[in-house]
Amino acid sequence: MSRILAVDDDKDILEVLQIILEESGYQVNTLSDGHQLFDSIYKQQPDLILMDIMLNGLDGRDLCKNVKLNINTNGIPVIMISASHNLSDVLKQECAPDDFLAKPFDIDILLSKIQRQLAA
Repeated sequence: MSRILAVDDDKDILEVLQIILEESGYQVNTLSDGHQLFDSIYKQQPDLILMDIMLNGLDGRDLCKNVKLNINTNGIPVIMISASHNLSDVLKQECAPDDFLAKPFDIDILLSKIQRQLAA
């Protein structure tokens, strides 16, 4: 069973993501505070990270960059989600995420992107 770490400061979105993903057969851990990201990664060993760009004072793009620059975590696929940022900007950044999903998102597209990244 693949493990997904969902990171978003909106607890309602985390709850919805957890329900959707668990019903699809994934083990899901949620995190509402980006400051705890690396602690959660080392503790939970996720196979994929699903992370919002705006994280209550933190920028998910910076966290993604830190994940991608760290030799211990750079192999973990990261899918960024956002309602307010442009897809092309996010995917062109240094140490870009592996994929992007705009909010509000279609459940089937979310699951497809997750499956594609886990299969890669």
